[in-house]
Parts: sequence; C-alpha cells; structure tokens
Amino acid sequence: MNPFEMVIGIVLIVSVTSIIRARYGIVRTGRGKEEVYVGPARDNGEAERLRGEVRDLKERIAVLERIVTDGDRNRSLSLEREIEALRHDKEVR
Repeated sequence: MNPFEMVIGIVLIVSVTSIIRARYGIVRTGRGKEEVYVGPARDNGEAERLRGEVRDLKERIAVLERIVTDGDRNRSLSLEREIEALRHDKEVR
C-alpha cells in the first residue's frame, strides 16, 4: 500500500465515523476526551418532557424526606409503619 492510499483510507475512516456519530447524536465536548449522547433532534420534545417529570419527582421525594425526617418522632414512626404497610399490600397484589 502506497502512502497516497493510506491517506485516503484514513480520511475515509474518519469521515464514516463522523457520519455515524452525527446520525446517532454523539457530540464531543472538551478536547475530544468526553463524548455525550444528545440524541436526534426529533426527540427533544420527549426528552424535555422526561426531564420535567424527573425534576417533579425529585421535588416530591425531597418533600417526602422532609415529612419523614422533620417534626415529631411519633409521627415519623407512624409514617414509617404506613409506608411498610403499603409496600406489603403492593407485594401481596
């Protein structure tokens, strides 16, 4: 293989790799050491909806943690018993 063919081969490999990355939404950040999947552009609506849902769930979990950890010790014990009863009911079904 002569040097010209080797250069063409390298350019071809790099081009195909770039096309595949663009197709699957993989973007390099920084100095090329880290790759992040951003997905195709058509999924942005669903991705935003899912991000919002995760944000809402995190807020709800934070509120539940405050309810359980703050306040009266007897109330937190009764909440713990209620949660365990709900878990048990779910397992029975």
